[in-house]
Amino acid sequence: MKRTSYMLVLVLCGVALATTRAAEDAELRPLSPELREKCLTVLRTALKGDEFWPAMHAAEALTLTGKGSEVVPLLEARLKTDEDPQHRCGLAREIVRAGKREPLAILWKTLADPKSNGRVHAAESLYKIGEVGDGKLLQAAMQDKESPKLQIMAAAALGRAGNQRALEFVREKLKSDDSEHRKLAAWVLGLLGNSHDIPAIGKLRDNETDPLTQSYFVNSLACLSEAKGRESLAKNIDSADPTIRTYAADFAAWSRSLDALKPDRLSDPNVDVRVRTAQALLVFSMPRHILGLPLAAAGGDIQVDLFPASDKFPRYSEGSIITLRDGSLLYATTEFVGGGADHATATIVAKTSQDGGRTWSDQRTLQENIGKQNVMSVTLRRLPPGDEMSPLGMFFLEKNSQTDLKVLLRISEDEGRTFGKPIVVTSGPGYHVMNNDRVTLLSSGRLVCPVSWSEDVFKNGHFVCFCLLSDDGGQTWRQSKDRVDQPKRGAMEPEVVELADGKLLMIVRTQLGYIATSLSEDGGEHWSAPGKLPLDAPEAPATIRTIPASGDLLLIWNNTYDKSKGHGGDRTPLNSAISSDGGITWSHIRSLETRRDQTYAYTSVLFHKDRVLLSYYVSDNKRGRISSRFRSLPVRWFYEDQ
Repeated sequence: MKRTSYMLVLVLCGVALATTRAAEDAELRPLSPELREKCLTVLRTALKGDEFWPAMHAAEALTLTGKGSEVVPLLEARLKTDEDPQHRCGLAREIVRAGKREPLAILWKTLADPKSNGRVHAAESLYKIGEVGDGKLLQAAMQDKESPKLQIMAAAALGRAGNQRALEFVREKLKSDDSEHRKLAAWVLGLLGNSHDIPAIGKLRDNETDPLTQSYFVNSLACLSEAKGRESLAKNIDSADPTIRTYAADFAAWSRSLDALKPDRLSDPNVDVRVRTAQALLVFSMPRHILGLPLAAAGGDIQVDLFPASDKFPRYSEGSIITLRDGSLLYATTEFVGGGADHATATIVAKTSQDGGRTWSDQRTLQENIGKQNVMSVTLRRLPPGDEMSPLGMFFLEKNSQTDLKVLLRISEDEGRTFGKPIVVTSGPGYHVMNNDRVTLLSSGRLVCPVSWSEDVFKNGHFVCFCLLSDDGGQTWRQSKDRVDQPKRGAMEPEVVELADGKLLMIVRTQLGYIATSLSEDGGEHWSAPGKLPLDAPEAPATIRTIPASGDLLLIWNNTYDKSKGHGGDRTPLNSAISSDGGITWSHIRSLETRRDQTYAYTSVLFHKDRVLLSYYVSDNKRGRISSRFRSLPVRWFYEDQ
């Protein structure tokens, strides 16, 4: 691409971003200092009051407006003494929302307890804060026919995180004979649905005679931008029923009905009306993207070249991202110094984000170069697996020569500020390659490091794949009994994913125009004869993960193959695809990147709330530089047809 064309692309990207921000800014209604202080006073008073749920709503509003530090101590004190399961779910939810993830364990424990009367509240809380874990508890709850409300709220949490089948389940509940179930379904669809839901919800509104029940449908339609719904919501602000007034004030915020709310409701005799009014007024003064809304339009596509290459640092590549205990993101990648070759000097560096990836901290070094050549290809994981509060593990490669490449692990007890002494994962001589962001945590608790190995990467250069296995949180490792091979340069850069039936699927880079596969039925000890995915691919790494909310597989790879070109073609475009049958068939193929003057590879994937967080390298073909890009997209984006 000519420089003028490249500059035009930059200008157009800037215009698009400016247009998005201008649209958000047009929604804002700044508050006077006096009105803002009055809103905060209402919320602080309610937070300390005796009425429990208004206090939780006040905590939510204060956190959304950046006052989470005020909220946490008060809620933690109440959590120590309040034994009501429903209350404990509300307290845990708001502490997590304020930035401390430890109480998530309360929500999972409550949801898993069939005897608890807090299960619906646990599912609702998970929906509100956008958490699904591995999805299994919520999927089981959605199948609990003994509790339709639990089913709906579990489906809401899964639907927010991208499970389209869960949203269809909620839509079916609009037809329920029980008005409570219809109300709940409409409430969910107002925030997660689309314009196609308006006729069904509109019919329910028009046929409903009970004002309170009707208000649920009105609020839902307002969020879906139906004109009549927005008009009715504005009228409900003055309803004689305080519950209707409360819901109207609440949904005035989420529907961005700027003209519906009246500041005089800050003096309403009902505390929850006052709280929701204060929240709405404050929400109106803030951009949509910082509110954590469960709306399809919230957030959009966030894209940042977080580690741009330069003459001094010509390559940043092979990254990994993890969520820290305070809800922030830690993004690590390799920084090459002076040259961009795989054997050039390199260290592992990192940045953090407090706002889901829109802005980032200054860079710091996570791992100095302790190799004779470099350290590279980082993977960040919790150890032992399955506990978000467990120590942070950093896997990386120590490269010493063409015959000496090791996988090392260091463990941090303080969220990556310091790390312990290295543990050697690999054993024996040779060149062991484990790509970035590749360690798999099995449901059994086993850790799997998929490795490709060559005796000498330059003289022989033929690779075979095997796995390193640990059943003690990474302290000790052993090698799998089988190896996976392929023709030509062999089997390279594997990744392993656990399927719904408990089998493991390994995908492998080859020189054959496709992604090779192998299956294990015993946790990675033995592996089947190779197969292949029904997709074209050059000689390039692919990344595969399970989408927690749906159990489907997500594949990120270069959807191209040209046998006349070296390595089977360029690493562009960068694509995604979904499989609902364990990798047998693939659909929803979408383009993440399409430019021909750039190439893209070595993708990391993290499911964070209702979004997919990606990192991948972006290579400038003309200048030979490689930068590291951060990308955040709603999970539902990957299910949409392009």
